[in-house]
Amino acid sequence: MINKLIFGKIGFAIFLLCTVMVIASPAQTFKTLLSFSGTDGANPAYSLLQGSDGNVYGTTEYGGAAGAGAVFKITPKGKLTTLYSFCSRSNCADGAVPLAALIQATNGNFYGTTFEGGADGAGTIFEITPKGKLTTFYNFCSKSGCTDGASPYGAGLVQATNGNFYGTTYGGGAHGYGTVFEITAAGKLTTLHSFAGYPDDGESPVASLVQANGNFYGTTFNGGTNNGGTVFEITPKGKLTTLYSFCSQKNCTDGTYPEAGLVQATNGNFYGTTYGGGATNYGTIFEITPKGKLSRLHSFCSQKNCTDGSYPGAALVQASNGNFYGTTASGGVNGNYGTIFETTSKGKLTTLHSFCSEKGCPDGAAAFGGLVRATNGIFYGATFTGGTDAFGTVFSLSGALGTR
Repeated sequence: MINKLIFGKIGFAIFLLCTVMVIASPAQTFKTLLSFSGTDGANPAYSLLQGSDGNVYGTTEYGGAAGAGAVFKITPKGKLTTLYSFCSRSNCADGAVPLAALIQATNGNFYGTTFEGGADGAGTIFEITPKGKLTTFYNFCSKSGCTDGASPYGAGLVQATNGNFYGTTYGGGAHGYGTVFEITAAGKLTTLHSFAGYPDDGESPVASLVQANGNFYGTTFNGGTNNGGTVFEITPKGKLTTLYSFCSQKNCTDGTYPEAGLVQATNGNFYGTTYGGGATNYGTIFEITPKGKLSRLHSFCSQKNCTDGSYPGAALVQASNGNFYGTTASGGVNGNYGTIFETTSKGKLTTLHSFCSEKGCPDGAAAFGGLVRATNGIFYGATFTGGTDAFGTVFSLSGALGTR
């Protein structure tokens, strides 16, 4: 698997301003709200969430009091509160390295996963209140051979219409290639599907599910007929159908390695990104129908020097104008620091911001997570690195098309 940590080790020289405002275009304003310092969190790798209180919540992969990641809250003005530092308990029984976004459940609390730690060292599911009280909800690898799954990577939970939570694990399961699971509010976990790998139904799911048409839709990073990842549909009872296997076209021009989850658009189809493949092998944006017909909409690095970005690793978000907004981990006009982009449903792409626009990258670099559109019409996101201390940032983008 392509590891995000490779990007986190880029030798950025970060030493300038704590907060910078950059005009992305005459109509848009980019603002760095916060630079992480390490003890308050470091390296946010996944998308943020706006809570019902209007604040924005997220996780950092590292940092915090114990260096094993944190849960944080930030106000729209940029005031940060570290709600919880993982590995605060002996042997990291509370979990470590949260590698997924949070969700807010109907009870008002937040739920998420950790990649490591827990009673069996293979990650956890946790519940945390808006005040920061954390409860370990489930410990993965609780069953012999980790048949219940292990190491949820990048895959946040989704609360279904029945009130239960659904998610995926990167490893474990009957074949060791990951799982799809259901867990009740009481913590009872059921493994719905164990992936069988290549050349079967896929392996290593690293993205959240989306519920649509009564079923769940998701992606696997590897496996499938061509070992380039898949798009799948699974019923609440666990019947899985592979809708598409990537790299079905010569030279993988249809894309490969879908790292991000899907979003169902207003037209009923799903939109997503692949981390690799496409006409230039730097990733794609695609549309796929519920029946599995896939269309490639954009190949990244189509412009000279990859000014349109490269390696998209996060889910898209559709705005009120019908267009989609997202991020890339690399590329852009300033080199390999990433971008924020807008694309139409037909694939016409506009770069709204290129990271590292200031010397020293105080505006951040490597946006692995996607965007969240808040109720105030502003997009919020995070970068994995860059900022004053090179530990990443939280930013806002206002005035973008469809956000007013």
